[in-house]
Amino acid sequence: MATRSSNSSPARTQRTDGNTTRLHILETAGQLFAERGFAESTSKEICTRAGTNMAAINYHFNGRDGLYEAVLIEAHRQLVSIDELVSLASVQTDPRLKLRAFLTHMVELGSQPTAPWGFRVVLREALSPSPAMPVMIKRAVLPKAKLLRGLIGEIMALPDDHPTVQRALMFTVLPCIVMMVAPKDLGNKVLPAIKDTEALADDLMRYVFAGIDALMKGATASAPAASKAGKRR
Repeated sequence: MATRSSNSSPARTQRTDGNTTRLHILETAGQLFAERGFAESTSKEICTRAGTNMAAINYHFNGRDGLYEAVLIEAHRQLVSIDELVSLASVQTDPRLKLRAFLTHMVELGSQPTAPWGFRVVLREALSPSPAMPVMIKRAVLPKAKLLRGLIGEIMALPDDHPTVQRALMFTVLPCIVMMVAPKDLGNKVLPAIKDTEALADDLMRYVFAGIDALMKGATASAPAASKAGKRR
């Protein structure tokens, strides 16, 4: 028994060291991609900053492209993770309160004095999409969008794939994303009132729920008209 325990320790240490190296490379690359973007960041500079070699990048990420894909996934997680969404949604039973908790969380993230590097990586990717964009959409965006579509669909009493629900999600989330990635000086110098995070969150919710209620009425009004048109045909 003692022999097996002794033999297993190096394996555990190796796995721990490997994960530490992977996270260190990911963090270093994320900061560089945030500063310069994907096109202007070389593998050589990533290796120099991380104090590692190309073999480590190939081993952990299958090269620079794979590393950038991993950086994008982590960057989107820094905006909001699927675990955070699930946790926020589990606190309340009323879907409106769930949505309020989520949006308030995003407003609070946007009000932080210094944003994580992931904010700038996502912004750069949005402004100048790379070949890795489909990976980020599939692995990071779609799972979160599905959860939020279900939440808004519950509020609107519509299927989560209904066009009105999809548009409502876009109108609801995009302002929060803009606040999260916008330069801090923009708020300080142009719109100083948005520094009041509590008031900002309260007003955002009034704005969002008024819009959702208006879209609900529009969807309800158009449904009978579409049904009658179908019967005439």
